Amino acid sequence: MIRPKIVSFFDKATNTITYVISDPNSKACAVIDPVLDYTANSGRTSTASADEVTDYIQDRDLELEWIFETHAHADHLSAAPYIKDKLGGKIAIGVHIPEVQKIFRRVFNLEENFAADGTQFDYLIKDGDQLSIGNLTLRALHTPGHTPACMTYIIEDAAFVGDTLFMPDYGTARCDFPGGDARTLYRSIRRLFELPESTRVFLCHDYLPKGREAYQWETTIGAQRLHNIHVKDGILEDDFVIMREARDKTLDMPKLILPSVQVNIRAGHMPPPEDNGVRYLKIPINTV
Repeated sequence: MIRPKIVSFFDKATNTITYVISDPNSKACAVIDPVLDYTANSGRTSTASADEVTDYIQDRDLELEWIFETHAHADHLSAAPYIKDKLGGKIAIGVHIPEVQKIFRRVFNLEENFAADGTQFDYLIKDGDQLSIGNLTLRALHTPGHTPACMTYIIEDAAFVGDTLFMPDYGTARCDFPGGDARTLYRSIRRLFELPESTRVFLCHDYLPKGREAYQWETTIGAQRLHNIHVKDGILEDDFVIMREARDKTLDMPKLILPSVQVNIRAGHMPPPEDNGVRYLKIPINTV
């Protein structure tokens, strides 16, 4: 087994981790979950976070083959199109993304010609698919529950789980977004727990729970099975569902959920400009 080189980029504004995964035996690399900077009170975007990623790739003369999204994020806007324009590569997401698009097409009353079929992305990944990053092999697992389209990407000995799991002292993803389901999430996590205990687990977020001084985003399947406060071995499905649903009722919506989802179901592209040449993001009132 080839051990991939993994470099992380932490965006403190959204608590998001972007990854560059490269093949140590070639120039090939992939990016997972890139962040576009967005200032909500002004509606302005910038690319400082994405530029850190592209600079790293260019400085090492790497060749970007893929930009993977673990799901349509509700906490940050994707920089996938910006990175693709600079470096190439294909933007990929799970094949169930049309389910998410159909839900939010109604929520935002999107334009009539908005296609809820995933065609905004270059490639739709199915459960069990295997893809190559140079000499590295990526295996895809469909791990829904947080959203219907969540994917885990297993690259050799490393699993990139998106929002499905957090660090063991923080627990698991919320399931109260449209299309989410706590019982489904539990079953997805139990599927992940079938991986070898030594499998490295890389997370999309860390929120620095009380009692911990430093952000962390790498753990193992073994550590999750032993220590995850929500779903470690011995916690039954019904008990998890009761806990998760009760906890979700106490949580505020993410600050950027409304702009993020509108953009991310379009593979990171902004809505089309209106007749004055300006692009707009909608804020539905008393809906979400």
